[in-house]
Order: sequence, then structure tokens, then C-alpha cells
Amino acid sequence: MPALACCVDAAAVAPPGYAAFFAGDSSLPSAVPFSASTADAADSNSTHWSPAHSSALYRIDGWGAPYFSVNNAGNITVRPYGTDTLAHQEIDLLKIVKKVSDPKSVGGLGLQLPLIVRVPDVLKNRLESLQSAFESAIQAQGYESHYQGVYPVKCNQDRFVVEDIVKFGAPFRFGLEAGSKPELLLAMSCLCKGNPEALLVCNGFKDAEYIFLALLARKLALNTVIVLEEEEEVDLVIEISKKLSVRPVIGVRAKLRTKHSGHFGSTSGEKGKFGLTTIQILRVVKRLQDSGMLDCLQLLHFHIGSQIPSTALLQAGVVEAAQIYSELVRLGADMKVIDIGGGLGIDYDGSKSGNSDLSVSYGLQEYASAVVNAVRFVCDRKSIKHPIICSESGRAIVSHHSILIFEAMSATAPTTPAMNQVDLPFILEGLSEDARVDCWNLSQAAMRHETESCFVYADQLKQRCVEQFKEGTLGIEQLAAVDGLCDLVSKVVDASEPARTYHVNLSIFTSIPDFWSIGQIFPIVPIHRLDERPEVRGILSDLTCDSDGKIDKFIGGETSLPLHGLEGNGGGSSGGANGRYYLGMFLGGAYQESLGGVHNLFGGPSVVSVSQSDGPYSFAVTRAAPGPSCGDVLRVMQHEPELMFETLKHRAEEFCGQDHGNEGTHAALVSTIARSFHNMPYLVAASPCSLTAMNNNGFYYCNEEDYNAAVDSGASEDEQWSYCYA
Repeated sequence: MPALACCVDAAAVAPPGYAAFFAGDSSLPSAVPFSASTADAADSNSTHWSPAHSSALYRIDGWGAPYFSVNNAGNITVRPYGTDTLAHQEIDLLKIVKKVSDPKSVGGLGLQLPLIVRVPDVLKNRLESLQSAFESAIQAQGYESHYQGVYPVKCNQDRFVVEDIVKFGAPFRFGLEAGSKPELLLAMSCLCKGNPEALLVCNGFKDAEYIFLALLARKLALNTVIVLEEEEEVDLVIEISKKLSVRPVIGVRAKLRTKHSGHFGSTSGEKGKFGLTTIQILRVVKRLQDSGMLDCLQLLHFHIGSQIPSTALLQAGVVEAAQIYSELVRLGADMKVIDIGGGLGIDYDGSKSGNSDLSVSYGLQEYASAVVNAVRFVCDRKSIKHPIICSESGRAIVSHHSILIFEAMSATAPTTPAMNQVDLPFILEGLSEDARVDCWNLSQAAMRHETESCFVYADQLKQRCVEQFKEGTLGIEQLAAVDGLCDLVSKVVDASEPARTYHVNLSIFTSIPDFWSIGQIFPIVPIHRLDERPEVRGILSDLTCDSDGKIDKFIGGETSLPLHGLEGNGGGSSGGANGRYYLGMFLGGAYQESLGGVHNLFGGPSVVSVSQSDGPYSFAVTRAAPGPSCGDVLRVMQHEPELMFETLKHRAEEFCGQDHGNEGTHAALVSTIARSFHNMPYLVAASPCSLTAMNNNGFYYCNEEDYNAAVDSGASEDEQWSYCYA
């Protein structure tokens, strides 16, 4: 660091009363390139970088097992059958992106990114694994009833997700849980094709219409249970069931004392949002008894909170609930089911930790064994019949099967000048005496290797210069030179490359809302080039005009992500990306789609479903849907795209259609406006054939073919608009 003073005359630098500046070494320590220090087991110092290094660096074997891995080409693959997946059955995510994004003219689907890839085979494997875990625990412990789960549709209400769960879960009576009237309607409809014994659990706050629908579902031979969240709901159930001549099945949600202390535990404990206290439960029992309907009370429900970190907390809650269950049996209720709610967590960061909201210290088998053991222990002690065990696991079922893929469009790095580019005499010309003192102190601290002092004096110097600039006594050139000097100090002191900003074609508010709203961290990894050493670190900045639209926290407590440079893009063996750089956000199948908004009017991604296939690419796209267009998101905010188009068309005729001989240009302009309503709001990546500037008064078309088609179009206005939505 002595080089900070080498380029300036001592008398020019030292403020009055200070000794002359000393001469120093003009060499600067070189920046330390990114080193995968977190991947010691992978020998990151090796000159050869392999996919195994990347797998360790990004902890893929931790959070990704058994569904994600890295192949020899350096691409992330999906293992649709978990541990039972054979090598030739792995699905290469980069090949999916190529198939989906390639133009239709070359056999692709022509869809635009960002993209959600759903893998129903993974969804099925998650259901079967959960069922198998409980069946194994029940058999091992001699439990005398069975497990019968339900999926809470709030986690992902997508039609095809819910329909797949009903279909895949039919062999073991897997049902659905609803928490609102529209969720109840979709659950009723889907379960008409499910197992007749599958449970339809009705949670959430209820009015007369909700209860009417739930009782109607029972009349339609659906195995419906109305769970009381508030004491007043029991009166509505009694009244409406008598009017409909339907004998209801009723459950109560208990407000347990057992409390989950993490972020997701706010719904637990005595002051939780949901459930009935013991006093309220007793009043409900009395009300049902007085109405001759105590036999209708058959289910006890509770929920400790999402992402339960350990089986110790889980068992404590289940034991408390099982004790309430046994007391309800003693009071005369015809109890049959104990619903342990959600809480089955997943390991977002691969740490297998019980002290974090991002991880859990158990697997499916440990979870199931803890639940079965706790219920069996209490019931055996009270000599009551073992109940059916129901759980409402949503996050653990749907998270793994959905992958969000998006593209890094560009990257910017802090520009730090070289030592010989710092003109200290020029900087000092206009500085105040206080600023000169800061500059002197900064140099002295650098010579003494006092890191913290360097940052303090650099910050003071910048602040004084900003004030001078505001007062008009310092020019923008000098201010920029001071900024460069301070950046150089920061680089020398840190001796590391600052994180770059990667601009991604995505809206965090739309596609990863939990990161913005509650700080939920998901694993984000390049889906290709993992056979190359990542040479930089970066943060991700989205398209929105919002300072919160960035991701600067990653698994492992990192504030930046190891990434590859965009220059050249694809110099390694992982070809097929056409010079583009794709990232994947994993384990985001729960909540993100339903919670996402339309900030800046960016809509949702395109969506494809992919199933394992024995074909040459190991997959088949079974369903594909483009993301919402600009017109679609405008409609969400009550705008009318057709009328907007007419307004703009008439405006174009008024200002651009009067010049004779430019009729073709006018037609092309109108067609371009119409196409803009049809296109997705996201950026279109530049390519050799895109954004070709034609000699057309400054208007741009994707290619010459589009331009000619627009000019030659003889279609009517209505036909042009219809073409946009074809």
C-alpha cells in the first residue's frame, strides 16, 4: 500500500505543518482471483477444474440430493426418480432450455425466458417417498392405523400441479387442503377424479358460503372435513348442515403451547393467529353435544409452523396435540384423525442444520418416525385406538419439482483506475484544507496497513468532496478522480476483486417474491459451464426500477455468488448455450408463483412440463405455455389493450401517416405496436439476426423477414390485432 503516495510531490500533498511525503514502492499488490475456499474437499487449488469442484462449491450434493447433479459436460441435470434414477434417465437442463427457446423453424418451441421447468416425475417421487416413509415407520413401530396425507393447495395452486398430485396420490388416498372459497372450489373439482377416500380438509376463516360449499362437497360424496378455526363457526356449521340435511364431519384446530421459535413459527404458540384455545375447544364440544352432533367431531388439527427445524420440536408438539386428541375421545367425540399440519421442512442450503430457517436436521424417514412414535406413545398410555395420521406437507412436496431458469444479459464491474492513472496533483488543486488533511491521513494509514482507518479517511474524503461539489467549488472531473482514488484504496486494502453486478432478465418481485418480502434464500446456480472455474463473484440485479430488485444474499451466508465471465461465454466444454449464460433458482416450487406480483408490469415466466423419456435427449416436453404478454399484464391493472392499440394506431396515422410514399413504413409501425402488446415484457437477447436496423425512418424489427411482412401486410386492422394474439 505505500504506492498510494508515489505519484505526487511531497510538498503538494502534505497539508501545512506536516512533514514531507515519503517516497514509496510504486507497485500495487495484485487482486486475488476468486478461489473456491468453500470447496476444500474438491481441491479448488487444482489447475484443472471439474464438475465435481462446482458441485462442492455450490453445495449441489447437499440441497440438491437426490434430484439434481452435475454431468460430465458441466451441466446441471434432473434425476426424476431420485436415487432410483439411472444414468441415461438424467435430464439435462441446458438441453431443455435449448428446446424451449429455439425458434420453431429449427424444431424449438419459440418460448421466451424466464422459464419455469416443471418435472412431474419429481413431484410423483416426492409423494411416494413421503408415503413410503410413513408406511415404513408405521410397520416398524406396530402402529395400528395408517397415514393419509393432504396437499395444501396454497403452496402452488397451478391447475396441472394440483391435478398431478391428485392423480399420483390416488393409490394411497392422498387428498387436498383448502383455505379459501376458490381453493375449495378447485379442490372439489379435482377430487372428483381422485380416490373417494381422499380427505378434503377445509381450513381457513369461513363464512356461510364457505361452509355451504364444504357441506355441498360432502353431499357430492367427497370426504370433506370442516376444521373450525374460530369458535363462532360451529354455529354456522350446525345451522347450515340442518338446512341441507347433511351430517358434517367436523375438526377443530388447536392452539398449542409448543412454539416454533424461527421465522416460520409466528403461527404457533398461545398467541398464534389460528386455532382454538382449550377453553374454546371445550365450549365447542359442549355446543355440539347440546345439538346432538358430538359424534360429528372426528378430527384434531394443529400446526407448529413451517420449516420445523428438528424432530425434538416436532415430537413436543405432536405429544401435546395427541394428549388433546385423547381428551376429546374421553369427552365423547368420535375422533378418528389427527392432522399434524405442515412443517415438514427442506434443506435450502445443504447444511443439514437444526438451527436455521434455511435447513432442517432430519430427513423424511426421521420425520415420519418421530410423528408415529409420539402419537403411538400417548395413545398407548391412554389406551385409545390409534388414529389415522394426516399431514399437510406442501413445501416438501412441490419445492423440488420446479426450476426457475433465467439469463444474465450483461455484467458490470466497479471500475478501479491503475496507480499511474491517479493524478493526485490534479485532485489536490481544488480541495479544501480539511480534504487535504483527509488525503494525507489516508496515505499515512495505507502505509501503516491500517485497513479500518483507510476506509474511514476515504469515506471522509469523499464526503467532503461531495459537499464541495454541491457548493460548486469542485468540478466533476476532480470529483470523479477522488472517487477513483478511493476505489483504488478499497481494492488495495481488500486485495480482492469486488463483486460484479450481473443484470438478469427477471423480476424478483414476480418470480422470487419470498426473497424480497421475508429474506428467504434459495440456491441459485449456473446451469451450465460447471466444468469451468468461476473466475468472478457477483450479485444479481433484476429488470425492475426498484432498488430492492437485487439478490445479494446466497446460501452459506455469502453476499455474492461465484460466477463465470460473460465475455466469450462458453469457452469450456459445455456447449449448446449459444454464447448465453443461464442461471437456475432451485427449490422454489412452493409459494413463489402464487405470491408473485406484477411490479413494473412484469408478468410471470413461460412454463413447460418435462417428463423423462427414452428418446435421444432423455426428456419430452408434455406441456408448454408462454408467459403473460404485455397485453395480459395490462389487463390485470384494468387497462384495455385493444382500445390502447386503437388510440396509438390513430395517433400514428395523425403524425406518421401523412407523408406520401411512406405507406409501408406506417403499416410497419402499426404492426410493431400491435406486436409489442403481444410480446412478453422481458428483454429479448441480442443475436446476429435480431434488432437489425432497416432503412425505415429509425424503426427496428427483429429481422428483415419481419420488416417485409409488416410493410407488405394488406390485412385489415382487426386482422392485424388478431394476428398478434394468434
